[in-house]
Amino acid sequence: MTDLIREPLVLVPGLMCTADLYRDQIAALQSGREVIVADHTRSDSMAGIADGVLATAPPMFALAGLSMGGYVAFEILRRAPHRVTRLALIDTSARADMPDQSERRRELVEIARKRGARFVQKMLLPMLVAPRVISDVPLVERILVMADETGVDGFANQQAAIISRPDNRPLLGQIRCPTLVIVGAEDQLTPLKLAEEIRGGIAGSRLVVVPGAGHLSAMEEPAAVTAALKTWLDD
Repeated sequence: MTDLIREPLVLVPGLMCTADLYRDQIAALQSGREVIVADHTRSDSMAGIADGVLATAPPMFALAGLSMGGYVAFEILRRAPHRVTRLALIDTSARADMPDQSERRRELVEIARKRGARFVQKMLLPMLVAPRVISDVPLVERILVMADETGVDGFANQQAAIISRPDNRPLLGQIRCPTLVIVGAEDQLTPLKLAEEIRGGIAGSRLVVVPGAGHLSAMEEPAAVTAALKTWLDD
């Protein structure tokens, strides 16, 4: 068995996403490195999710999160900045929910309780991926299966945590570890301007825009996202 000599990597998936979100990145980055995918379905608060991740994570680790995973990453940094060696924020925002966004989240939870998590994920699909991806049947099925695996209760917990998350913009200036910001060029949910806001707030951070990708860039353009993460980890 090969000794693990590189810093561990903790990956936090997005809303209604599982480890399959990072399937390609895990395959490429796990050589000589422990890769852990966080469970973000069991608590209905960002504090509870972050505490759960920290309780099972190594003492020091690199941290990457996509969308909701980015919100969790901010909360982890708020609680234990000394444990995070480097940070990657993918297709996410530093802002809190607006009231209309929170109300929409509550509506989606009610729809999920009646029709299932897969139904809601299918509704959201045009906002989650670039238009060309809609016709990629195998990729779309992977996205829907992740919703199945998250389940309605997990989805409800996730949405409650997202609704109650704080505005993380005041935290940006306190982040000192090497930071990478990634955004799909066609991301409709957390577009480029929000990625630029994060990059502008974190001194020395680097922004990578992924052509042809929407909100789920790690699945849509896995090679580009993997390359960016590899450079970030190797710096």
